[in-house]
Amino acid sequence: MLAVPNPLSSKVIEPTLVSLIEGLTPTFREQLSKHADEDRRPKFPRDDRGFQTELKRRVSTFMHETGRRERDCWQMYLKTAIIIAWYAASYLLLVFVVQHWWEALLATVSLACALAAVGFNIQHDAGHGAYSNRPWINKLAAFGLDLMGASSYLWHWKHVVFHHTYVNVAGVDTDIELGGIVRLTPTQRLRAVHHWQHLYLFPLYGIMAVRWHLWGDFKEVATGRLGPHPIPRPKGWDLFLFIAGKAVSIGIVIVLPLVLSGHPWWIVGIYYFIMTAVIGVILSIVFQLAHCVEEADFPMPTDETLRMEASWAVHQVQTTVDFSRKSRLLAWYLGGLNFQIEHHLFPRICHINYPAISGIVEKTCREYGVKYSVHTTFLAGLRSHYRWLWRMGNPARSSVKPGAIPANACSNHALARD
Repeated sequence: MLAVPNPLSSKVIEPTLVSLIEGLTPTFREQLSKHADEDRRPKFPRDDRGFQTELKRRVSTFMHETGRRERDCWQMYLKTAIIIAWYAASYLLLVFVVQHWWEALLATVSLACALAAVGFNIQHDAGHGAYSNRPWINKLAAFGLDLMGASSYLWHWKHVVFHHTYVNVAGVDTDIELGGIVRLTPTQRLRAVHHWQHLYLFPLYGIMAVRWHLWGDFKEVATGRLGPHPIPRPKGWDLFLFIAGKAVSIGIVIVLPLVLSGHPWWIVGIYYFIMTAVIGVILSIVFQLAHCVEEADFPMPTDETLRMEASWAVHQVQTTVDFSRKSRLLAWYLGGLNFQIEHHLFPRICHINYPAISGIVEKTCREYGVKYSVHTTFLAGLRSHYRWLWRMGNPARSSVKPGAIPANACSNHALARD
């Protein structure tokens, strides 16, 4: 049975699913309610076939034979310098140089893209412990998310603990629980408004960043909850960093432009919302292309024991989809997150190595009969996400019925193409 580690203590967190049942179909809610006093975590079976062991052996051998470093890669440090320089140049241009609205718009979009690059590359690797072998360097680099306006503390719980452990498991994976107006899995409750979600969700992605920057993170820290999950509130140094990160980020993107640029507050507000909207859309779409597409599985526990059908490593592959693997530009900008299968299997290896090990991962999956899915282009993945939103909002007109828990909710082919 897979346990979720608590980074704040030596204990093991046992996240209960009883509190997560709101939003699921009535049948599954009833199933969970029968065991309200028991451990309700999904449980992954042992990998009796040795898929994960063999995959780790092959990747480890490749890294050793080629002299690649899993962390502290010089390419990553160079990339960090380039991204920080991009961010600084965009900010200085926006606050001190530009004179016309279109120049400000271009600088704002550039700043937003640079901040997203900080998240994709520096913070994301560091948050997984993949940036450096030195914990203090990972902590410092992960703090880049706080400077963006989010919280590295909350992100650890939401992304590293709940998402990476239970990918695409409705009611547990907080990354697919977006509230009642969005239906991303066949087991989530169908509402009339979902009929239009393939149209209204993309604009809503734009408010994600401003939500966690100005309100959402404060609410989650105050309540000690991430959606349905109870989490320990930050204390001591973690609480100080949370408050300091919010103060610094608000100061950088709101206060300093008001004081130094001489522009009225409403002008600064307009460009602030443009910046956060661009960040929200970029971050949301990149995640959705990896998990909320037609080719990804959305498995649920198969019986009253809440045991998952596949082992943990197989589950990671079947619920994740790569895209645009041949694009060096996207791989550089997205921090290797177009190689999401590789990332989910090896989250503590620096993303610089993902393109090199992807062939090993795919080959091993084929040998063990594990479905390995990839969209050949970014546009193909985007179209698949759009179609999935439509199918989840219009199940009567698609092959997926409301409340169904299919054994395999996606196609069986190894390579998904548009």
